[in-house]
Amino acid sequence: MTDTSMKQITLTVPGMGSDHCAGIVRETLQRLDGVEEIQTNIASHRVRVGVNKDNGPDGEALKQAIEGAGYDVKAVRGDATQRKIRLNVPGMGSDHCAGIVRKTLERQEGVEDVQTNIASHRVTVTLGKDGPDGDALKQAIEGAGYDVKGVHDESDAEGDDDSQIEKDYLQEARKRLIIAAVPTTLIMILMMPHMFWQPIPGYLAIVAILAFPVVFLFGGAATHKASWRSLKNGTFNMDVLISMGSLPPYLLGLLGFFFPMTSFIEMAATIMTFHLLGRYLEAMAKGRASEAIRRLMDMSAKTARVDRDGEEVEVPVKELEAGDIMIVRPGEKIPTDGKVVEGESHLDESIATGESVPVYKSEGDSVIGATINKEGRLRVEATRVGGDTFLSQVVKLIDEAQGSRVPIQEFADRMTGRFVPAVLVIALASFLAWLLAGDALRPILEWGANVLPWVDPTASTPILAILAAIAVLVIACPCALGLATPTALMVGSGIGAERGILIRSGEAIQTFKDIKVIVLDKTGTITRGEPKLTDAIPVEGVEEKRLLTLAASVEDASEHPIARAIVDGAKERDVTLERVSDFKSTGARGVSGKVGEETVLIGNRRLLEEEGISGLDALEEAKQELEEKGRTVVIVAADGQAVGLVAVADTLKEKSKDAIRGMHDLGLHVVMITGDNERAARAVADEVGIDEVQAEVLPDGKVDAIKKLQEKHGNHIAMVGDGINDAPALKKANVGIAIGAGADVAIEAADVTLVRGELTAVVDAMHLSKATFGKIVQNLIWASGYNLAAIPIAAAGLLHPMIGVIAMTASSLSVIGNSLLLKRRYAREQPSGDHS
Repeated sequence: MTDTSMKQITLTVPGMGSDHCAGIVRETLQRLDGVEEIQTNIASHRVRVGVNKDNGPDGEALKQAIEGAGYDVKAVRGDATQRKIRLNVPGMGSDHCAGIVRKTLERQEGVEDVQTNIASHRVTVTLGKDGPDGDALKQAIEGAGYDVKGVHDESDAEGDDDSQIEKDYLQEARKRLIIAAVPTTLIMILMMPHMFWQPIPGYLAIVAILAFPVVFLFGGAATHKASWRSLKNGTFNMDVLISMGSLPPYLLGLLGFFFPMTSFIEMAATIMTFHLLGRYLEAMAKGRASEAIRRLMDMSAKTARVDRDGEEVEVPVKELEAGDIMIVRPGEKIPTDGKVVEGESHLDESIATGESVPVYKSEGDSVIGATINKEGRLRVEATRVGGDTFLSQVVKLIDEAQGSRVPIQEFADRMTGRFVPAVLVIALASFLAWLLAGDALRPILEWGANVLPWVDPTASTPILAILAAIAVLVIACPCALGLATPTALMVGSGIGAERGILIRSGEAIQTFKDIKVIVLDKTGTITRGEPKLTDAIPVEGVEEKRLLTLAASVEDASEHPIARAIVDGAKERDVTLERVSDFKSTGARGVSGKVGEETVLIGNRRLLEEEGISGLDALEEAKQELEEKGRTVVIVAADGQAVGLVAVADTLKEKSKDAIRGMHDLGLHVVMITGDNERAARAVADEVGIDEVQAEVLPDGKVDAIKKLQEKHGNHIAMVGDGINDAPALKKANVGIAIGAGADVAIEAADVTLVRGELTAVVDAMHLSKATFGKIVQNLIWASGYNLAAIPIAAAGLLHPMIGVIAMTASSLSVIGNSLLLKRRYAREQPSGDHS
C-alpha cells in the first residue's frame, strides 16, 4: 500500500557511478529532516527519495544536498513547479472548437500553456505549481459545452530525458577525455627524448603549460570541484583521491623552477587523464550492462492507429486512453496492452516470454503492448495505458532489482564507507615513513628494482615519500568494489527480462542459492487450470465417434466447464455435432436431451441408477481406473442403455515433467500444495514425479503449510503459484515466484515473476540467480583482494603512481567485464531450464 504521508521525488545524478558514490548520496540525504526513504540505482543514475509531505525537503533542497556532496544533479521529478494534465474532449472536432476550449482554459488561474489536437481530441494543459487540478479543468471545459471523457495527470511521468541525460553525460566524459588526452600525449612525446636523450630547453615550462588545462581546467575542474564539495560535506568520494593524487604532483613540480629536482607535472597530467579515461570507459561499459531497460523501451510502439468516429487516426502512444480501439496491421507492433475485439493472427511475444514461437490470438484474447502482429489485421481495445502496461511494469521491476540491495553487499558497504578516510591515513603514514625512515626502507626498493623497471632505489628520500603517498592515493580508489554488486545485478536482471524472468530484488538472488524445498501450486502452475477431454470409452458394439457425438451434442447446450471440455475435445477429434431438442439440466448431477430419435442422459452413476439405466456394471471397472488417475468421469446413456464413459481432467502443462526433473537435478525437494482432493492431487504428483503432496489445503492453510516447512527445513523455502489465493503464501515463502499469466496480486506479492507460463522458467530463474550471485561474489573477491594487495605494494614504494592509476582503471573495467561475461554466456543459450 502506498504511504500517503510521503511523496516521492526522483533525481537524476549522472556522476553516481558506483555503490560507493551511491552510499555517499544516501548518507548525505539521510541527514536531512523529513527524509524517510532513499533508493539509489546506479544503472539508471536515479535517486528516489520519499519525503514527509508536511515537513520534508523539496526537490531543490535535495538537489543542493547532493551537489554539496560532490555530485551534479541533472533532473528532478515529482516536485516540479510545473504539471501537465491531458484531457480527452471527443466533441472538439474543429479549430473553432479547439479555440473555444483554449480560451476557456487560459482564463483559469495557474494555467501556463494549452495545446489542442483535434485529430486525437486531446487537450494538454501545462500548469504552475498552484494551478487547478484535473477536475477543475474538466468542469471548465464542460462549462464551455464540451464533454470530457478522460483526465490523465502526466506530472509524474518519467520520459525519455533520462536516456538523453545519460547520452549527454557520456558525450561530456568523451569531450573531457579528448581535451585531456591531447596535451598529455604531447607531454609523453616530449618526456621521452628529454629523459633519455637530450634535455629540451624550457621543458618544464612547456609541460607546465600543457598540463595546466588537464589538471585544473577542462579536464580536472569538475573532479576538483566535486572533491571540494565532498570534503566540505564531510563525505569522501573517489574524486578526493584523484585530486590529492594530481594536485600535489603538479604544485611540487613547479618548485623545479626554483630548485633542481625531479618534475612531477607529467605524473599529474597522466593521473588525471587516466582517471577521465576510466570514467569514460566505465560509462560505456555500464551502458552495455544496463541496456536491457533501454532496449525494452525502444521496442515499444511510438504511435497508434485508432478508430475515431469511423476514421483511422494516428496518435502518439502516450495519448492513448483505456477503451480506445486500435487498428493493428500485419507486421506492426501492438501499441499498448489490450483485448482483441475483431480479427485473428499470430503474435510474436518473445519480448515478453522469451519464446520465439508465435502465439495464436483471436477475439477475446489479451495481447501485450510491443508484441508484433505477424499476419492478420486486428482491432484491439486498449485496456492498459501508460505506466500500467506490461512493458512499463517490466521496466519498473528491473529498475527495482537493479536498485535493490543484496545482503552480501553490506560487506562492501562497510568497507567503502570507511575506505577513503583510511586510504588518506595510509597515504600520510607512507609519506612520513619514507620521509623519516627512508634509508631503513631502501632495501625494499633495491630488491624490487630487480623485477620492476620503474623502481629507482637511488632517488632522494623526499621523492620516494611523495611517490609512495601518491601511489597509495591513486591505486586505492574503491570504484571496483562499488561496481561489484550493481553491475552483476544490471546484467542478471537484464538477461532475465529478455527471457521472461523478472527478479524484483537482489535479496531474492542471494536467497535463491540456499533454497532446499520448492513448493508448487497445482492448478494453473503444474496443470493448465482448465479441464480437457482425456478419455472416451464406449461399450462393446458402440463406436467411439458415436459416443462422442451423443455426449458433445447434448453438452453443447450447457455452459458448465466440464461440458465445454467435452464439446471442445469432440470437435478436436473431428466429431460433427447433431441438433438437440428437449434439453434439460439437473444441476450438478447431469443433463439430458434428444439427439435425433435417441433420448440421451449424461451424468453420475447415482443419477443414471435413479433413471433405471441398464449396463452400468460393465463400465464400473473402467470408471474406477479413470478416477484413480484423478479424472472426472461421466456416464453416457441412450434410450435407457449405457453406451460409454467420457472423462475430463485438468491436464499437465507441456513442460511440467521436464521442470520437476530439472528441480531434482538441482537437489530440490519438490512439494505440491493444493486445494484439490487427495486422489486428484496424488495422480498428478505421481505423473510428474513430485516428492510430497499436501492436498485439500485451503488458502489460509497454505501459509501454515509454508510455516511448517520452514520449521522443518529452515528458511530455505521457495513457493510457485499463480492465483489470488496463492498471494499470502508467496509472501510468506523465502522466495515467492509468480507465474506471469496469473493474477496481478500474486505477481505483486512475489520476488520473482515468470512471464512464461511454464515451470521450466523456474529452473531457468534459479540457474540465472545462482550465476548472478556467483558473479557478485567473484567481483567482490577480485575488487577487495585487489585493493588489499595493491595498497601495501604502493606504500612500500614498489608501484609507480602512473602504473597505479592504469591498474585502478583496469580493476574497475575488469569487474564490469566479468559481469558482462554472464551476458555473453546466456546469449549462447536458449531458455530451457538447463544451464548446467
